Formats: sequence, C-alpha cells, structure tokens
Amino acid sequence: MDESGHDHRNTPLEVRGGVAIHASRIWPFIQDWHEATGASFGRNFHELGGEIKGNKLLDVKRVKWARQMGHLDENSRHRGVNRFLTKPLQREILTKRDFTAYGQACELMARRVFELLQRHEAVLFASLIPCGVKPPRDYQYSGYLRKDQIFMQERFFNFLEAKKEHGLFVMDQTEKRNDKRFVRRLHDYYTKTQKGISRTQWIVPSPLFVDSEMSIGVQAADLCLYCINWGFRRKDWNFTGAKRDEIQTGFGGRIASLQFKGDVYHDGEVFTSYGIVFVPDPYSARNLNRG
Repeated sequence: MDESGHDHRNTPLEVRGGVAIHASRIWPFIQDWHEATGASFGRNFHELGGEIKGNKLLDVKRVKWARQMGHLDENSRHRGVNRFLTKPLQREILTKRDFTAYGQACELMARRVFELLQRHEAVLFASLIPCGVKPPRDYQYSGYLRKDQIFMQERFFNFLEAKKEHGLFVMDQTEKRNDKRFVRRLHDYYTKTQKGISRTQWIVPSPLFVDSEMSIGVQAADLCLYCINWGFRRKDWNFTGAKRDEIQTGFGGRIASLQFKGDVYHDGEVFTSYGIVFVPDPYSARNLNRG
C-alpha cells in the first residue's frame, strides 16, 4: 500500500491504495522487476541510487524528454542513460539525445511494471477523494477511519472472501506519528466495530511497515496510484479536476484492467463492485453509489 497526493501540492486527488499480490508470486515478481530495470535502463535501478516512483518515471518533464526525438533502440537508450547519469558528475554537458534516452527508459519501465503486475495476477484497490477536502469544523470522528478508507478495505475483503485467502497490509513507512495514528484507527475499526470484526475472518488488521526504497511492492503501488491520480476517471464520478491526457491514454486502460471487479451481495441485491472507489466527500453521511 501507498498514497498519492497527500502532500497537497499540485495533484487533483488524494489516493490511498495498493496492489494485492499472492505470496507465491512475490519472489518471481521481484526477479522480473530487476530484469525489467536492467532492460529499460541498462542496469538495475538500485544501482542508480533511487527507487521507482510514479513522479520519477512519469513526471511531465521526463515524458516530454521521451517524446522530443524518435524511438531509440536498446543500445542507444542504454548508452544515453549512462551518459545522463555520469556526465553531470564529470561536469560535462548533456545532449538532447541523453535526455531523450533517460525519458524513454523511464516511460518504458512504467509500462513494464504494469505488464509485470498483469503477468503475476496482481489486483488493484484504491480510494480517492478530491485534494484539499477538509472536515467540517464540528466533525467529531477524527479518531476513526474515514469512509473512503473503509470502502477501499471493504473491496479488499470482498476479494479475499471470494478467494478464501487471508491478506495483510504492507505499508510505506512515512512519518512515525502519522503511521501510529493510522494504525490506531485501523485497530479500533477491526476490533470495535461489527463490520470490522467480521472482516478479520480474512484480513489481518495489523499492518507491516517498510521503507519503500527497499520494498518493490510498495514502489509498484506508488506508480499505480500516481497514474490513478492523473489519468484514471469514470464518467459517473462527475469529477472535473485536472488530469494529464498522456497518462490517461497510456495507462488508464491498464489501471482499469488491474482493478478488482466482482459481484457483491448486499441487502438481498447483487451489484458489481470495483476496486477503485471515488468518494466526493469522505466526511458526510450521504450514501455512496456502490459501484
């Protein structure tokens, strides 16, 4: 699990969510990930001194670099990436071709991450709220999980219940105070509410916190949430916030194919539930369209 847009800088949405990968597929996924970074950049990404993140691979500048020249073959791309990374250290001037090579490598890696997620049968879950939505002054439930967070976990439970599999949360470690606050809210929901208690049949409500730089699963989640933030929209959301057309065109369909989709029974009715849920106001008591 990870989050996107919670720094309230320039993103249209706040997104929390993640990708569910079966334990038996984690190691093969990691091996394929390292192979993909080598094929994209010419070396493993950890050698580059960073981590895979959506705002690094698909930043506006990098996408622009990737498309300022024609397609480079693999050898040319690898040489250009190497120059891009080493020339500044030697105080040499980078060329347009160097920038293009690095931009194309980043964009290629983003596509390959989605291909790997598809290959290893990952399933995507996320909850979205408009960026900057604030609770009313008289809001009395700040110590509880917000409903957008509950809706996302509801869908994770529905997925696990259908599979008859247990699942747990592996989360990006952020600021310790915020992490403790979220764990406390999570614990109270799963131990003090009727629905939460019932969902512990399949969900292990004690999250594991990891450093995203050393957790490939969290990095994959980061990329997915970034693409949701900037390029995944449904018409029935009636959301008019900013989006990036190149993200929507290049990755919107991939997001749609990865998200959970299943028939859920509620109050005697059957409806189709999706793993990505948009909540216009997470603080009101209005009913949500359960799709």
